[in-house]
Amino acid sequence: MNENETVTSQSEYDDISIFEGFDIQIHKKDVQRIDRLVDDYEKSILNRLEEEYTSKTTFPDRLADRIAQFGGSWKFILCFSGFLVIWIVWNVLVLTKSLHFDEPPFILLNLCLSFLAAFQAPVIMMSQNRQTVRDKHESVIDFAINYKAELEIDDIQSHLHRIEENGKKNLQQIKSEFLQIARLLESIESRLENQTNRDQR
Repeated sequence: MNENETVTSQSEYDDISIFEGFDIQIHKKDVQRIDRLVDDYEKSILNRLEEEYTSKTTFPDRLADRIAQFGGSWKFILCFSGFLVIWIVWNVLVLTKSLHFDEPPFILLNLCLSFLAAFQAPVIMMSQNRQTVRDKHESVIDFAINYKAELEIDDIQSHLHRIEENGKKNLQQIKSEFLQIARLLESIESRLENQTNRDQR
């Protein structure tokens, strides 16, 4: 029976972890629940930011973001590389000589590439500027959350220190009361001994 109790207490002790920053023992289930609540809170903040972003942005702004997202992906590189290969091969093969529309040195292709670069760069810059503003907004929110969390942690620490001080005071008071009780018991015992000696005489 004692061994079972020892194993049970050991398993319970293993499930207990020390809360970071405080000497508070918390079970792993509680730690997982706290982590889940924090993750849910972060997801709700991100969803709210996404809703705010969608409501405050116009269609051209969202279109610029999508174009910039597509222009900076491997999908765009592969598609554009395939387009260039088809363009060059079509205008070089002898079999399609009658259908050539941009023979070497590919002046029309160079013109198209220049137009693409001229229009793509401002669109990407617009998207980057918008992303910079959004990142700044998110950093301000993160700072506010961290600052509030720091204030709450300081408040919790002050409460814990106050509880600890009250516990020490209560412990000292209990010790003094135990000493008084011990002295009272000694005096009663001495009186009983004296009374017993007198009765024997």
